[in-house]
Amino acid sequence: MKKIVLIVMMLSVFINYAQKKNGTVYIEHPAIDVVHEFVKASVAGDRSKMASYLTNDFKAYNGTSTNQNDKGMDKEAFLNNQMVYHNQLDYYAIEDFPGSYADAIEYKKDNPDGEVWVQTWNLLKGVQKNTGVKIDAAAHRLYTLTKDNKIKMIISYGNGRVIDEIQSSFADRTNGTIYNHHENINTIRKMMYAFEKKDYDKAYSFYDEKARFLDSSSPTLEGKSLAEQKVIDKQIFDNYEITSVDVVGYPDYLHYEMGDARVVQSWWNINIVRKSDKKAIVMPIHYIHDFNKEGKIISELAYYNPKLLD
Repeated sequence: MKKIVLIVMMLSVFINYAQKKNGTVYIEHPAIDVVHEFVKASVAGDRSKMASYLTNDFKAYNGTSTNQNDKGMDKEAFLNNQMVYHNQLDYYAIEDFPGSYADAIEYKKDNPDGEVWVQTWNLLKGVQKNTGVKIDAAAHRLYTLTKDNKIKMIISYGNGRVIDEIQSSFADRTNGTIYNHHENINTIRKMMYAFEKKDYDKAYSFYDEKARFLDSSSPTLEGKSLAEQKVIDKQIFDNYEITSVDVVGYPDYLHYEMGDARVVQSWWNINIVRKSDKKAIVMPIHYIHDFNKEGKIISELAYYNPKLLD
């Protein structure tokens, strides 16, 4: 019994020690009001009003920076940076991230000046005026405010990829090579004409066994497997007779630098006859086929008007 009491007492001491408080979190606080007003001034491009909320020794930091010697942006540099957003974005807005709200935290330990931290979660929105790049990115900020509710420091966390895309879009650049003759183009032609000749085993041999299939009438973007596509094709072949497959223009093979993607785009007129009433139908169709390095088709996207089959 003594042993049980001793264990309970030790656990009680441990729990009390582990749950030591270090301040208070507020959902409503004057510091939160200041941050909200500062954000409004930022979106409005009111530089002087923004400046009025910042201390003279204000500093701003990028929370994702790997620079160990980052000294941050001073007040003037930060204000200039905020004006870039206002001046270069149409439809500029900063909204609360859905389901989130700002918190104010007053720490007790190591806080002799009574500073308050405000943390926010936002969506930064806009369209860059020159490049047309759309911004709809999550952002997180930590604000440090003095006792008299002046913003002393901001640490920002955000998605830098969209900014990189804007910067890259100011200059023309290539992204690979377009071919009008290539082995992957040959594969598409052989596959299409194998279907025309009802040589289905050969036609399906050009696909990777894990290939996925989508078309313009697909209700989702998940795609179908090769086995599922074969079932769909059989239903079509049972009801329609392919009389000819004719290429329109010529296929393009695009080998992209970004992502090392390999894509053939092709345009066709598929001439079919409906078996039930012998009606002749011309089915224009556009295909986008992705290839792997081994020259197998790994995905197929087809654009056509399914009403032509009604």
